[in-house]
Amino acid sequence: MRNTVLILLLLTNIISAQNNATVLTLEEYLGYVKSFHPIVKQANLIISESEAKLMKARGAFDPKLEVDYNRKKFKGTKYYDKLNASFKIPTWFGIELKGNFEENSGYYLNPEASLPEDGLYSAGVSIPIAKGLLTNKRMASLRQSQLYVKQAQADKKLLINNILYNATVTYFNWLKHYNEKIVYENFLNNAKTRFNGIKKSYEAGDKPAIDTLEAKITLINRKLNLEKSKIKFIKSSLELSNFLWLKDNIPVEIEENIIPDTNTIEIIDLVLNTSVIDIEHFKIEEHPKLKSLDFKYKSLNIEKRLKRNNLLPQIDLQYNFLSQTPDIVRSFSTSAYKSGLNINFPLFLRKERADLKLTKLKLQDTHLEILNTKISLNNKIKALDKELNSYVLQSSFSKDIVEDYSKLLKAEERKFFLGESSLFLVNSREAKLIEAKLKAIEIENSLFKTKGNLFNTLAISGI
Repeated sequence: MRNTVLILLLLTNIISAQNNATVLTLEEYLGYVKSFHPIVKQANLIISESEAKLMKARGAFDPKLEVDYNRKKFKGTKYYDKLNASFKIPTWFGIELKGNFEENSGYYLNPEASLPEDGLYSAGVSIPIAKGLLTNKRMASLRQSQLYVKQAQADKKLLINNILYNATVTYFNWLKHYNEKIVYENFLNNAKTRFNGIKKSYEAGDKPAIDTLEAKITLINRKLNLEKSKIKFIKSSLELSNFLWLKDNIPVEIEENIIPDTNTIEIIDLVLNTSVIDIEHFKIEEHPKLKSLDFKYKSLNIEKRLKRNNLLPQIDLQYNFLSQTPDIVRSFSTSAYKSGLNINFPLFLRKERADLKLTKLKLQDTHLEILNTKISLNNKIKALDKELNSYVLQSSFSKDIVEDYSKLLKAEERKFFLGESSLFLVNSREAKLIEAKLKAIEIENSLFKTKGNLFNTLAISGI
């Protein structure tokens, strides 16, 4: 069950408004989203996961200690007692350094396993001559993990950017419904004042009864519209609460006295960093999405080199110097050694060729995705820039229309007061003004959303 917490007691920077209301600004709101939202915390886990995978890949180069001990005893006879202990050090180019100690004894010990009484020491190297020399699975995994860390940083930025964008759009809708509610509240007060005045004039015999009926119908319509706007505002407030969290994963629910900042238009560019964007000189290659795809492409290139190397035969050469006295370095000589050669080569290489082909297809797919993403981002940015300019112009026009309708309404009310107009005309002028104000709010909301969309497309979440 969500905990209801008073934002008034929690926000550090508050602005007092009328009727003891508290303004929640866009900057404060996004600050809480970025600091405490669970999805933002999940984005940080991406980095932790990539670092853990990098550690795992580095583990393939860790030295290894191996001990193999076998004993067989039956009816009082020790058949054999064999000990083989080794210490291996993997290196970058597939070469493995190895130190070994063997000690064998027993009545039925295989003659080839016979060793000096104090055991036999060896020091040597294992070298893949073909497959696995210049590149191998552990080398590829480490390089890919290093790229994955960088890719995770780009993906984290995208994830945080998306949640901030969704939160921003929700705030804009909240602000829109609040402004609509204020419009209906103001005109409801006008309707009440007009109804009371006409009612008194009717009682004094100055106005006909039909005027009181028309004024009453207008009053009820204003109440109905206000109730509808209140419901929309309440719903948008609850939607906004989905993005508000505090420390220790405590959810926050917006209280009735919390209202949006009606002056958001003055600070939106500063908050979203859209005031410093140079569309013409924006470096699309620095976009997190393209960076992520570029790291993916480089990772697939590493995988392609590995798959191509797998087409080579597996030829492992081992050479070990033997000694009974390892503390004397000169005791290791070429006259006492153990060597071996292991060759493994599939005749048809169908699996290896198929793996290489699949990797090449993935590379082509990623390359095409990079090209498509770059073109799509460029076109979307240009389209949003033009759309933004259009909404700025529309907003200017709508303000002029609202101002002109306000003048017409005042003039009509003056004529009505002087008895030169009718209530029908006054209501008609007022309805047009309400319509113009709501249209202006809608255009402002579209302007805000376009700025938010531009912010999201450019992935500039430097808030």
